[in-house]
Amino acid sequence: MRIPGFLKSPTRPVWKVLGLSLLAGGAIGLGQVPVSLWPVAILALGLFIRFTSALRPAHISWCSFMAGMGHTFVSMYWITEPFFVEPEIYGWMAPFALLLMGAGFGAFWAAGAGLGARLGRGPVTRALGIALGLVLTDAIRSYAFTGFPWVLFGHIWIGTPVAQLASVTGQLGLSCLTLLLAVTLAFTGKRALVAGVVLWAGGAGVWLWGQTRLAAPVAYPAKPVEIRIVQPNAEQKLKWLPQYRDMFFKRLLDQSSAPVKTPLDLIIWPETSVPFLLNWAGDGLNVIAQSGQGVPIALGIQRSEGDRYYNSLAVLDKNAQVTALYDKVHLVPFGEYIPFGDALGKIGIGAFAAQQGNGYSAGKAETVLDLGTAGKVQPLICYEAVFPQDIRRAPSRPDWIMQVTNDAWFGQLSGPRQHLSLSQMRAIEFGLPLARAANTGISGIIDPYGRLVARIGMNTQGHLDLPVPQALPETLYARTGDWPVIAAMLISLLVLSLFALNTVDRPRVEV
Repeated sequence: MRIPGFLKSPTRPVWKVLGLSLLAGGAIGLGQVPVSLWPVAILALGLFIRFTSALRPAHISWCSFMAGMGHTFVSMYWITEPFFVEPEIYGWMAPFALLLMGAGFGAFWAAGAGLGARLGRGPVTRALGIALGLVLTDAIRSYAFTGFPWVLFGHIWIGTPVAQLASVTGQLGLSCLTLLLAVTLAFTGKRALVAGVVLWAGGAGVWLWGQTRLAAPVAYPAKPVEIRIVQPNAEQKLKWLPQYRDMFFKRLLDQSSAPVKTPLDLIIWPETSVPFLLNWAGDGLNVIAQSGQGVPIALGIQRSEGDRYYNSLAVLDKNAQVTALYDKVHLVPFGEYIPFGDALGKIGIGAFAAQQGNGYSAGKAETVLDLGTAGKVQPLICYEAVFPQDIRRAPSRPDWIMQVTNDAWFGQLSGPRQHLSLSQMRAIEFGLPLARAANTGISGIIDPYGRLVARIGMNTQGHLDLPVPQALPETLYARTGDWPVIAAMLISLLVLSLFALNTVDRPRVEV
């Protein structure tokens, strides 16, 4: 395979190649929710691997960096939305945030693809190395620097039967499948054709197996937990303004006290529902409890301990007593806390999403709350639903998962829908139903197959009364976590490096 003549630099390809890589990354990003063009994503991945496998390793790293940026610009553009909640203060940061996010993702892609390519001795083994390296970046990004497993390669399958594989392998297994299918498109020849047929037949088998699972009707226990999810539709830029706070609070109260057909076991309000602290509520807790008319209410609320502030979930009984409390453990970097926050707070630098103090403090540990007739519930606050490893750290298996969130920070298009899709992924991985209360949407109930049973749409005020579906038996992924897939990746990279030491590729493709 010959290197294109216009690649003159031994370390950096010319701008045309970098531009094509940026476009390729954008096409790969079209596979993510809400566009969900997974065939386009796999084709773009295959073509990108085919082209870059013919290049020098240094060129591969540069091209992968640009592809990672393009993927981010298409799939994560909504990261600028929080900066426009108060544009007069933070708006100038928005383009820099997107560029930094793109550069960060690009660096992961460059490191993974570059490392994998260096294990190969020719375009064939380099292509396999690039694919394995890119999958490995998904794993590293899921854990490094507090983790950010958002828009992984495997997430292109959310909403398809293939997503059911996550109950066995987790989302990283889906990423492996994605890259394996893509790499079959990188080569021609009899061996490549045979390998492609085998892998695509396997993918088709996974699709059919997933369809079989999804053919099962939504199941409910003999005595299901009856819940009400409340969505106030409080626009973030107005939420804390004095002239709107009472209106939004009244919406929550009115929706909670609306008539019911079936007696309720629990009412759920979104994250940071109310404009006061738990320990400085005045008569607020009594008013909330009264709106429940004897039904416990779980609500997102802030609280303080000395000079520490927490993003919390509290459960109030009919007497306005706090019967259960959870402090958010996995905080959003720079949004809810900043590194060295205590020191930086002294000079006025704080996390802009925190309404009190310079940022939140993290809770002590994941937990499962025993809510009596509402069952044993694992609480998740917003961003925590992104991390399957955090759910696995809970001390016991819950009956269902309760997520309270405020997706108003994420705009109205991709951000909230991607966040919802990750909640669906958690339901599949753990075989657990999940109830989701969002401030502006999308709220709903998800069954253990990841199906959205009922929903309240974006920018809608209302409530939803439904029973919680029956949980499935504990899944294989819930028992093993990500480590079997990560081990398989590392072993594959080791085998590839040993194979490459003793093999010289005979390329079949001209670029």
